[in-house]
Amino acid sequence: MIPQGFIQDLLARVDLVDVVGRYVQLKKAGQNYLGLCPFHGEKSPSFTVSPSKQFFHCFGCGAHGTAVGFLMEHRGLGFVEAVRELAQQVGMQVPEGPADQAQATGRLKGLAELLQRASDHYRHCLKGSDAAIQYLKGRGLQGATAARFALGFSADEWTGLAAVVDSYDDPQLVEAGLVIANEGKRYDRFRGRVMFPIRNRRGWVIGFGARALDGAEPKYLNSPETPLFHKGRELYGLFEAQEAIRRRRRAIVCEGYLDVIQLAQAGFEESVAALGTAVTSHHVAELLRLTEHVIFAFDGDAAGRKAARRALEAALPVLGDTRRIEFVLLPEGEDPDSLVRLHGADAFAAELGQALPLSRWFIRSLSEGKDLGTAEGRAAMLAEAKPLVSAMPAGALRMQLLNELAGVARSAPAEVENLFGLRPWRRLPEARPSQPRRQPADTADLKQHILQRLLAFPELVDEFDGAIAAEFAEGESALDRQVIEVWRAASSAEGLTCGSLQELLAESDFAAQYREAATRELLAETDADAARLELAGAFAKLELRRLNGELEALAGRQPLDAAALARFRELSERRARLMAGASAHGRGGAAAA
Repeated sequence: MIPQGFIQDLLARVDLVDVVGRYVQLKKAGQNYLGLCPFHGEKSPSFTVSPSKQFFHCFGCGAHGTAVGFLMEHRGLGFVEAVRELAQQVGMQVPEGPADQAQATGRLKGLAELLQRASDHYRHCLKGSDAAIQYLKGRGLQGATAARFALGFSADEWTGLAAVVDSYDDPQLVEAGLVIANEGKRYDRFRGRVMFPIRNRRGWVIGFGARALDGAEPKYLNSPETPLFHKGRELYGLFEAQEAIRRRRRAIVCEGYLDVIQLAQAGFEESVAALGTAVTSHHVAELLRLTEHVIFAFDGDAAGRKAARRALEAALPVLGDTRRIEFVLLPEGEDPDSLVRLHGADAFAAELGQALPLSRWFIRSLSEGKDLGTAEGRAAMLAEAKPLVSAMPAGALRMQLLNELAGVARSAPAEVENLFGLRPWRRLPEARPSQPRRQPADTADLKQHILQRLLAFPELVDEFDGAIAAEFAEGESALDRQVIEVWRAASSAEGLTCGSLQELLAESDFAAQYREAATRELLAETDADAARLELAGAFAKLELRRLNGELEALAGRQPLDAAALARFRELSERRARLMAGASAHGRGGAAAA
């Protein structure tokens, strides 16, 4: 692991505005900077960068973090790579981590180098294969398209890769999925096939898809799961498509390699495909970070409808109210590849124009094969819908889908909601006699305010060291534990910003709450002087409440003995001084209430 001290020093030298500004056009807006979010398509800027806190947040898609996190998300870098790139920019040398981490990093790089070498070899072999070239031409592909997707050909030889590797006995060839070892024999996994390199968002070759030319089975053969390649997490063509997805503000998801390539050649460069597996929630979430609009375009047969249903199930758990998911089921017997080749790009564009919104496909897929004119059919539909709706985050879209589902099921929305065991979207509280607000709730608000200010201005921790210890060290609530954790983290290093403190707390059980609090601070735009006054006022109020509680308890113990009377006088004097101090703080103390 890279030492935390180094990461904090690095973040102290890096200017987040400069880092983000290389990729996003930023404009000054008050204390912060605004721009169009690079992680999803938007027309109005909601991407906020704070130079004082060194923290960014998109109020549209929720992306947030420090300079390290920005490079990881935008460039697809790993944590160590992002740290190394930032360090290089400011002239710092990243200290070497433990031997096991260095060994793991070297192992992955070794696999990637082998896969890239294999890809280069397959590309070279394509030039000498008339059969493969004719096959690609027959599919309507142009040379520039083949080059863009680095298409290749694996010769029909048992050990063809032996000519391009240092040692054919290298165990990493098996680990990378390039060679099969079986009963003492070793041979190439891919032989006599058109090769489709699979690249991750950084452009690394991580695996291959391979299409047989001679009718061999299976027709398509994919790389196995490896330390670099995980089918459920990668999308074919995403490396080539990511800039177009941001530019076109949409992503098109289809089923096959040639669908993606043919669509890209026809001008739909924002196309990707799952890798020989069903679309997963991770796939959908990855795309929704790049754009708010995802279109699933599947074949018009039974398999295509099944794939669309699985895509629906994968999308619902990660779908927010501002996202747009649509489904295109092509005419029977057509896929994107054949439609474009036979009828042109306009034909596919016309199909996109008739895409079904998720809400309509949701009802249509659930209704398929059921007689909704009968109670039994409607009950079966609701039973099938329950796990899908329950997987959705609470929000306006879930409410709308429940309403539409209830209408089709001839039921009241509240009945469906109750059947599914969901918390109502909005429920008015029962009428109760008006009561003054309870003091513990006010106390929690003050503690939350203190936590938020300490996260935003960690440099103030030392000034309120005694007050934090007095108010929170013995507390047992989650808020108490959070303040103590932030206090200790902020005290562990000098020169921390809000962003670098967040990085330091990234592994905390409360990391999500800290990020949420930091996000609220981006809107507040409070400066350190104002925060200092607010903290002083908040701590004073907490102590006043504690003193008042003890004074009330003493007053109820009449008559007081000498010791209790002395304590009563001491507390009264302390309260008078605090109240005078609160008045002196003026607006600063009031702001913390």
